Amino acid sequence: MFILILKDLQSYKKYPYLCLINKPILHKMKKLFNSLFILLLLNVGVCAYADEGMWLLQIMQEQHSIDMMKKQGLRLNATDIYNPNGVSLKDAVGIFGGGCTGEIISPNGLILTNHHCGYESIQEHSSVEHDYLTNGFWAKSLSEELPTPGLQFRFVDKIVDVTDIVNADIKAKKITEAESLSRIYCSKLAKKMKDESEYKDKSYIEAEILPYYAGNCFYLIYYKIYNDVRMVAAPPSAIGKFGGETDNWMWPRHTGDFSMFRIYADKNGEPANYSKDNVPLKVKKYLTVSLKGVNEGDYAMVMGFPGRTYRYLTVSEVKSRMYSQNEPRIKVREARQNVLSKAMAASDKTRIQYASKFAMSSNYWKNSIGMNKAIIDNDVMGTKAKQEKAFEAFAKDKPEYQGVVAGIDSIVTKSMKKEYNATAFSETFLGGIEFTSVAGATMKMDQLKKDITAKNDTAIQKDLKIMQEVYNGIHNKDYDHEVDRNVAKALIPLYADMVSANERPSFYDVIATKYKGNYDKFIDEMYSNSIFANEENFKAFMKKPTIKAIDKDVALLYANSILDYYKSNFRQSNTDATKLSLLHKKYIRGLNEMKLPTPSYPDANFTMRLTYGNVKSYNPKDGVVNRYYTTTDGVLQKEDEKNPEFVVPAKLKELIQNKDFGRYAMPDGEMPVCFLTTNDITGGNSGSPVLNADGQLIGAAFDGNWESLSGDISFDNNLQRCIVVDIRYVLFILDKLGGCSRLINEMAIAQ
Repeated sequence: MFILILKDLQSYKKYPYLCLINKPILHKMKKLFNSLFILLLLNVGVCAYADEGMWLLQIMQEQHSIDMMKKQGLRLNATDIYNPNGVSLKDAVGIFGGGCTGEIISPNGLILTNHHCGYESIQEHSSVEHDYLTNGFWAKSLSEELPTPGLQFRFVDKIVDVTDIVNADIKAKKITEAESLSRIYCSKLAKKMKDESEYKDKSYIEAEILPYYAGNCFYLIYYKIYNDVRMVAAPPSAIGKFGGETDNWMWPRHTGDFSMFRIYADKNGEPANYSKDNVPLKVKKYLTVSLKGVNEGDYAMVMGFPGRTYRYLTVSEVKSRMYSQNEPRIKVREARQNVLSKAMAASDKTRIQYASKFAMSSNYWKNSIGMNKAIIDNDVMGTKAKQEKAFEAFAKDKPEYQGVVAGIDSIVTKSMKKEYNATAFSETFLGGIEFTSVAGATMKMDQLKKDITAKNDTAIQKDLKIMQEVYNGIHNKDYDHEVDRNVAKALIPLYADMVSANERPSFYDVIATKYKGNYDKFIDEMYSNSIFANEENFKAFMKKPTIKAIDKDVALLYANSILDYYKSNFRQSNTDATKLSLLHKKYIRGLNEMKLPTPSYPDANFTMRLTYGNVKSYNPKDGVVNRYYTTTDGVLQKEDEKNPEFVVPAKLKELIQNKDFGRYAMPDGEMPVCFLTTNDITGGNSGSPVLNADGQLIGAAFDGNWESLSGDISFDNNLQRCIVVDIRYVLFILDKLGGCSRLINEMAIAQ
């Protein structure tokens, strides 16, 4: 039976994914396929496939992931999780901000997410006078909840399969196959479809089309966007970031990584910009909170928006990731962070200004270090080599797949040096040195010079208005000019050491000749004497703009050099990139066809996914056995008053010592903090709800373990773990330390 059904499926090899298989054929085969697949699971053992996979909710039933989930212990039906025609768990989960997940935990739009997801907003509201980063924030009433400009929450309103539409456009030669993968085409098609839909007049609905399986499938997603999101609660960083960078990506963890916000809407419940007249959103779905706790082996699933995974890379691409991306990122970020950490330690004002920037930088600095180590330790290269060998055997009698891996390897090998240079450039000048943003003015300077020559006062004033916007953008409340000067002094020479002389921006030639190789002299000239260096210089220029001042400005020379280098090296049409995309499309199609009838999931692309697994202990290769949960005893054991990463707030220490845990304690009287599951997650899943077999909230995902850092490339069933803050610890902190019982009273709690 296995051979017969596999041959039947292979006759549709142009459409090897269940979302593309001819629907009548799929319907006829469904019963047979179900029986076969369940038999396969029984024969090979559920654990072989159970935990890996970021599954698409909209095709759970077609891909039989719902069967696998029930085998693991799920007690819900598919429509309880995702129901295109009704309300489901999907409607209680959304995108928090620009890169995290949040879940609704009350009928009044209360959001739970991670502390590190809310960190930028907490920092934005903080000052030396109101240091919410250090002291925490607890709104004791609706009137105390803080509006947070720019913060959004997005719900998935509708998902539509548009694969046939895209393929029809390719067949009709309206676009090429390569163009179908471009953002430009997908954006135009999304706009067209929205304009022809019931959403056409709704400005708060955003339409997005993305390729899945490297462009073998396409889905249109309609998001409903709420712009009035207010800060409600955040523990002190000594709780929300307990363990800091030392414990980041490590187990055991004792971090209360949570924060809370609330969605506000107009009186009709529709999205609206901030207004004092807005009210808490009455949501159509919110999660029930479980205080039942977790035990080893319990079913656990995560719904969220994982950012990016690269599970289908070849060996050569893994090497490129290690040496062309991770290595230069590690070098540049470490140098920048050394400067920032010294400045932050010397000043509370600077500490608050740079808290979010430092956290974002250090997170993926350590991630890159851990990933490179895990790739070697977990023999990811060996796994990928076996995959390629199996694919080569599979492709022997299939001409469309022959030479695909060799083609990928040829392009990647040729581009590794350029990729290294691109990463070094981006990390240094686009993500490291903030004064580079003066480039925003350079594009208008030529026009300003023309208008000065023509003595066109009206045009000059328009030009100067743009200059004012650039200046204000640079010198914002979270920027310190002297700190950034020191960052530049660290990074500009470092970049010169990393990249050969003939491959650097042209301002390096100016340093070599005019400044005789003295980097500090060049940087001091730029940071002290530029038009944009300080308010005094800027006001003098605005009062009397001259061509001479523009031409001698070193910062403008520097910024122009950066822009020119970027345009000439990274913005050109890249034929190889197009070829690589098409080869990947073919490679992934072949890999998934090769695996049939086992279903395959697409790489993460920051769209809604579901992963499932179990609560499970962690036995790393060093032989140490770690239990699946931690308690507040570990908080006190890690306490180190001399180390700011391990300071325990006095009130929390008192609560722990007195065992004043209330109803949130475990049956043995101990207070849980974090626990482990085998769920498949990555960046973007931060803040995701972790749900039990009944769909009740048991925690929020916030990290992975050290060995899992190669997981974006290759999942390891034995070692990969998701680290979760226990919902009982969240409620304990909220209630006993924050005094916010009003928020707990909003929730539906299962004892």
